[in-house]
Parts: sequence; structure tokens; C-alpha cells
Amino acid sequence: MALDIKPTRSELINLKRRIKQTENGYNLLKMKRDGLFHEFRTLLSEMIAAREQLVGTYRDAVQSIGLASAIEGGLAVKSAAIAISRHPEVTVTRRNIMGVVVPSVVGTNLTTTIEERETVLIGGSAYIDEASDAYSTLVEKIVKAAEMEATLKRLLVEIEATKRRVNALEYVVIPQMEEARNFIQLRLEEMEREETFRLKRFKNK
Repeated sequence: MALDIKPTRSELINLKRRIKQTENGYNLLKMKRDGLFHEFRTLLSEMIAAREQLVGTYRDAVQSIGLASAIEGGLAVKSAAIAISRHPEVTVTRRNIMGVVVPSVVGTNLTTTIEERETVLIGGSAYIDEASDAYSTLVEKIVKAAEMEATLKRLLVEIEATKRRVNALEYVVIPQMEEARNFIQLRLEEMEREETFRLKRFKNK
């Protein structure tokens, strides 16, 4: 890199300014990387807990639906499910975490009340209600886990990209610029010595 730079004082001044700006950018990127990594670790811990809860909720839901089918009959369970007119929906928007756009998932109609289910059933069944509640809870946890997993993936991609930029600045860009600065400084000092020597020779003639 040093061979491509003109050894002038103006170039040295510009290069020093660029080094300062690059170092400031490097420090900001390091802060961003560390902040993103902190967010990632926090969310990862929450995600692990959410996954464990999700597995437990799934087991409860399977057990509840199995019990309802055994007592009320599979046809009654299917009829109750088909009769519910409200269907779960999700809306995906965007939110910002330290400059990283991540999804925000909001669910609607994820649960139904006993009254809403009984309006379409003659009588009612506590077992079917329990199964419905269990699966409503399961759907809510699935939606939340999906949002967290997508967010983790986005954060991880940004962390890796930021880490590459930090490493490039630390080990390539800044050292090359400092090498060029040192080259210019040495060359200017050499030119100054040569000029001083030339003037001395001229005076001695």
C-alpha cells in the first residue's frame, strides 16, 4: 500500500485524519458487536426456557386430546374443532434491535372461550374444553417461539457480519493505513535530511 502513496505533507495530514475516522468507526463497530452479542445471549437463554415450556405444553395438549377422544369419542372432538368459526391468525411486523430489523409476531384468535365453543355445541364437554385450552396455549407458545427463533437467526447473521468488519479493520485496514503513514513520515524525514545536506554543501562552496 505504501508504494501507491505520494509522500507529501498534505497526504500525511489526510491519512492521519482517515486513520482517526477509521479507528472511531472500529470502536463503534466493536460496541455494536458486543451489544448484539449481549442481546443474543439474553434472548438465547429465554429461547431455551421457551422451548422447554413448549415441549411440556405439547405433551399436556396431546394428553388432553387423547383423554377427550377416549371419553367423548374422536368424532365429537373433530366436530368441536370444525364448529369453531374463529381461526388463528398471525401478523408479522418489524422492530429494531441495535440497527437490526427483526420480526415481531402478533397472534389473534389464538384462543377461544368456553362460551364461544359452547355456542356451537349442544351441551358441552369439560374434556374437550380442557383439550381446546391446552392447544390454544400450545399455539400461543409456538407463535412466541417462532418469533424468538427468527430474531435469534437475524441477530446471529448480523453478529457474524459485524465481527468480520471489525476483524478486517483491526487486522487489515488500520495496519495498512498505519504502514502508509509511517512510510510517508520516514520518506519526509529522509527528504528533509537530503535537503539539509544539500543546503550545507551549497553554503560550503
